[in-house]
Amino acid sequence: MPQMQDIQAKLRDMILSLDLGPGERLSERWLEAKFKGSRTPVRAALIRLEAEGLVQRDGRNWTVAPIDLGEIEALAEFREPLETTAIRLACQRADAADIDALEALLDSCGPGAPREEWHRVGTEFHVALARLSGNPFIVKAMQDIMTRLARPRWLEVWTEPTRDQAWVEHRRMLDMIRRNRPDEAVREAVEHIRDTRDRLLRSLREDKRGLKARGFAVISR
Repeated sequence: MPQMQDIQAKLRDMILSLDLGPGERLSERWLEAKFKGSRTPVRAALIRLEAEGLVQRDGRNWTVAPIDLGEIEALAEFREPLETTAIRLACQRADAADIDALEALLDSCGPGAPREEWHRVGTEFHVALARLSGNPFIVKAMQDIMTRLARPRWLEVWTEPTRDQAWVEHRRMLDMIRRNRPDEAVREAVEHIRDTRDRLLRSLREDKRGLKARGFAVISR
């Protein structure tokens, strides 16, 4: 169903880039006109995006899912055992070429890189790290986590030192995997995941009023 997939991809990009803000209403009729599609592919695309946690039903219409602080905490709880398992498997299964490719990804976006590029590479790094495990279910789960974290990560007011610190943490994790030191790699990952959670929550709570002024819905559950 190519039209449905095209609508899904375009609408997904608009949501993740915040062209459509958290909490913004989406009528099926507006989407049909926007994407020049009929109701069936539009509705199918919305149902798929609902499964990703990016839209939700609002009566007979739909809304872009709000930023949920409770979800960020829950994702960190889920992500910690998932990513540490991926790291232990990567130490057993990843070959040098795979690790070299991931290192090249990091090197393409080192200290001082612009925020937009770091957001992309930071997302790709964690999915690629999961891929080193050789377990497709871990990869799928990590893709879902990073999709759900994309908007909070983008909304966070990152400073250049914070981005550089995250880059260094990624390099340490990868170095420990290369040296087949899973316990140390896991410690680095746990610290990184918890720091990311705390930083995102602190930033969003501090800027909650400003986000509301921009029309962005931020909730706590």
